[in-house]
Amino acid sequence: MSQLEIQDLKINLGDKPIVKGLTLTIRPGEVHAIMGPNGTGKSTLAKAIVGHHSYQIIGGEVFFDGKSVLKMEVDERARAGLFLAFQYPSEIPGVSIANFLRAAVQARMAEGEELDATGYYKRLYSKMDLLKIDHKFTSRSVNEGFSGGEKKRCEILQMAMLEPKYAFMDETDSGLDIDALRIVAGGVNALRARANAPAPGILLITHYQRLLNYIVPDFVHVMYDGRIVKSGDKSLALELEAKGYGWMKNELAIV
Repeated sequence: MSQLEIQDLKINLGDKPIVKGLTLTIRPGEVHAIMGPNGTGKSTLAKAIVGHHSYQIIGGEVFFDGKSVLKMEVDERARAGLFLAFQYPSEIPGVSIANFLRAAVQARMAEGEELDATGYYKRLYSKMDLLKIDHKFTSRSVNEGFSGGEKKRCEILQMAMLEPKYAFMDETDSGLDIDALRIVAGGVNALRARANAPAPGILLITHYQRLLNYIVPDFVHVMYDGRIVKSGDKSLALELEAKGYGWMKNELAIV
């Protein structure tokens, strides 16, 4: 059975330990929400697994369908089916969304195989219709002059076109008002519910419970001081909303 296994992972930023031994298994279709205060390693975890060069994995292992992710180059991880939706997506002036996505899809194809332009645009517009995005959106430069909501919708469109097996969503709710949050969450849920492809496993990184009103998690994990100290269902997120994170110090003392 397909799954992503994170085993006792330890990650440094320079000489500073950030993630200090984290174990988690994600299966297709599952949504795992990771919550916790700033600086506890949530974003570091996602970036390191997809291969960000700033982070050093000094211990543990990550297996993707039984194969070591850590032995793969960054592009190999993407081709295998890992995807990261950024908290702060970069602007790429002069590169249209349509051309950017076309290059991304082409890069995942076998060497020598060419993308059919007609088929590509048919698929692109189908995904945009699913996500309720105007077709004119594709002529704009990637994230240039975009609102926070538009940037996050562009990330979800990329996810829709690449159809990853596992998606890391790094504070997707950051900078979004309620209307934008509903639209972006609706796009994620539409991808999860599609009938013609397996639902991806999702690791959803967030500070706030409000996102989980729209993307309902199967599991909620509390990360504190570089490790998971408590796991539960959505009710755990409501408890955090009411009590904050300070009480997690006691949980850390007993794990």
